[in-house]
Amino acid sequence: MKKLHAVLALLLLAALIVVPGFLKNYGIHIFTTWLVFIIATMGLNLTVGYAGQKSLGHAAFFGIGAYTVAIMLKAGLSFWLALPTGALICFMVGLAVGFPALRVQTIYLAFATLGFNTAMWLVMRNEEWLTGGTFGINNIARPSLGGISFDGNLAYYRLVLAFTVVLALLLWLLLRSPWGKAFTALRDNPIRAESLGVDTRGYTLLSFAIGAAYAGIAGGLYASQVQFIDPAPFTVGASIMMYLMVVVGGPGYFFGPVLGSAVGVVLPEWLRFAQAWYLFVFGSAVVLLMIWLPDGLLSIPDRLKARRASREASAARAAAAQGAQT
Repeated sequence: MKKLHAVLALLLLAALIVVPGFLKNYGIHIFTTWLVFIIATMGLNLTVGYAGQKSLGHAAFFGIGAYTVAIMLKAGLSFWLALPTGALICFMVGLAVGFPALRVQTIYLAFATLGFNTAMWLVMRNEEWLTGGTFGINNIARPSLGGISFDGNLAYYRLVLAFTVVLALLLWLLLRSPWGKAFTALRDNPIRAESLGVDTRGYTLLSFAIGAAYAGIAGGLYASQVQFIDPAPFTVGASIMMYLMVVVGGPGYFFGPVLGSAVGVVLPEWLRFAQAWYLFVFGSAVVLLMIWLPDGLLSIPDRLKARRASREASAARAAAAQGAQT
């Protein structure tokens, strides 16, 4: 199974490298946006899927990263300084936002993070001296490195792809470290985890902080991608959409953000032929998916395996019962 996952990952990476070269600018833009949301939802998947916390404020971290990069670039600072600064700020804010999780859980924690998102969005909209308010910040520069410019859409896509691969590898290593085991223990049974010596308070805060840092990096990359930001992409609705991406892909599955972001970013583009109905079709598809596959699309192999094991166990019991009768 691990070899199969590795082969699928390599095939996906090869497709991401090759396919955009045959696309026009709008197609490259869609692929770049997909990668940006993969990075953002990788962080949310750590918080929600692996650590078991409920967060509806992820778009706020996305926005903090975007505005940090935009403001620092407009001030004449380097992108390579602005992006890690945005990630660090989001990490620190994520630590602070994680504190309510030490006292409340489930829907109450979701409401607390939702309130945080609303507060951050109001700051982005009303503090015009810093964020430009509803007028936003325009002419955000794209980076260069060692004489290589990333102004072109395809060049910038490849830069974002490089960030996606590196951040995915870092997360993969984290999840296979003792930290990753602590996060899953926190999700599965926090009382038992604490009794075994896991610092549940510390890992709860870290799950929010690391997830927020990933969102901050994604936001910074998004700001340079679109070269204009205003408060509109960072609403509570955007946080709910990111949460849906994690749930649709499969919370706690490493490749869940890849599939979930494709559903949230690429699928609506494919449904545009439906014109005014495409949002209805998209929403209906998500509702049906949540009814039939509450653990996400990547849970399908596990469900099939469980059904096969159940049938085999039933057949074995039936055979044993028939043998006992004879």
